[in-house]
Amino acid sequence: MIETEIKIMIRDPGEMKGKLLSLGCTVMKERFLELNTLYDFRDGDLYRKQEALRLRTIGKRTWLTHKGAPRKARSFKVREEFETEVRNEPQFRKILKALGLQPVFQYRKHRAFLRKGKLKICLDETSVGNFIELEGQRHEIVKFAKALGYGRADFNTGDYVSMIKASRKDKD
Repeated sequence: MIETEIKIMIRDPGEMKGKLLSLGCTVMKERFLELNTLYDFRDGDLYRKQEALRLRTIGKRTWLTHKGAPRKARSFKVREEFETEVRNEPQFRKILKALGLQPVFQYRKHRAFLRKGKLKICLDETSVGNFIELEGQRHEIVKFAKALGYGRADFNTGDYVSMIKASRKDKD
């Protein structure tokens, strides 16, 4: 699957949720806590290739996601993504370790998940700010962002890991 997405920094997730609902969005999952752990080889091979291997845990459910290197795109983050649910997280972590992968970064965020047609919309509360994430076809993202009062200049193609690491460096 090819993932195409952008993030836009917002002030108030509650206010934004109200705006999304007024535009006809449907809540798929109310606000929940998500724990993300990134894995890499000791030599940082995945990081060097701009790829990511992530275990995402929500409650008692866990998913493994591989994200390929970003493709060239001016206003959007575009990358290949594969994801599957993991049934036995402790055993799976042992498999990752046996393959030479180790946890290299962990972060938490609160997220609410909504939809507008085929457009996937997430409201994220992170340690580096609040964001709306729009995922779908480029023209749908641009059209919906415009309906929210945002343009391409507001689009952020970064990832939370990089933002959090940069924020930690600023505090040092």
